[in-house]
Amino acid sequence: MDINKLAEHFAHTSFRVEQVCRYARDPGMRCDGYTEPFPGFVFPLRGKAEFVFNGTPYTLAPGKVVHGGAHMQLDRQVVGNTRWEYLLVLYRICAPEPTGFCLPKAHFELTLGHSPRLTELLELLWRVSRQPGGIPAFQTEMLFRCALEELFVCVRNQSNDGEQALFEQISKYIHDRYMDHLTVRALAEQNEINENRLFYVFKKYTGMGPGKYLMAYRLNRAKECLLANDAPIGEVAISVGYTDAFYFSRIFKKQFGVSPGEFRATFRNNPYGFQDSSIPI
Repeated sequence: MDINKLAEHFAHTSFRVEQVCRYARDPGMRCDGYTEPFPGFVFPLRGKAEFVFNGTPYTLAPGKVVHGGAHMQLDRQVVGNTRWEYLLVLYRICAPEPTGFCLPKAHFELTLGHSPRLTELLELLWRVSRQPGGIPAFQTEMLFRCALEELFVCVRNQSNDGEQALFEQISKYIHDRYMDHLTVRALAEQNEINENRLFYVFKKYTGMGPGKYLMAYRLNRAKECLLANDAPIGEVAISVGYTDAFYFSRIFKKQFGVSPGEFRATFRNNPYGFQDSSIPI
């Protein structure tokens, strides 16, 4: 399933939530020949189960989501020894769909990985959907769309192209704003991913986590500043994002084996005899 086409399809399709259901099933329990009158998404919350839509099996667990079409025969069985829990969101297409595929007749699986934000949205969606009144009904519609947005973004980021695009986007931001107060948490929140996902992407493309990558980029820029002018060490530290000159000097020496002042003096006195120890990034 092309996640960009799926997101575009939902963007141009009029739909509304019909029902939000939460189920819990014991290990080994099965139910065959079941059907739903509307298409919907199955969001696993805990455990594992096998869903078979019109003969096509899907093994579901947290980190995966399956879409089932309306009036499809569904066979279900809980797998393993853990209680199976999931949220089912049924929706109705309110107007003719744009040309392309027909969602009410489609079944497919999406792999999104771990998303605490999606879990929070689903919990809120479940609670709000049970409340009476017009405002909760409106909130239910909005929360379902927020859940779909998080789902689409997570699935996109799971693909290799998405991972590379994500890394390039965040690393460019670091290169442009390394002198600012940046944190791993802020970088993750800004890009709507969790910190574990951010660490995985940076480890894959650089061999180091985002925090170490940020430090490495700052220290390499600090070396350039130390040789470009005679600014005090404290000013150099601030220019690369460190307000504490003593902390800056400590991590600089730990990384390069000499203090910032020693590096400046040694390199200027003997530039060809000083081994380049820049951190590769």
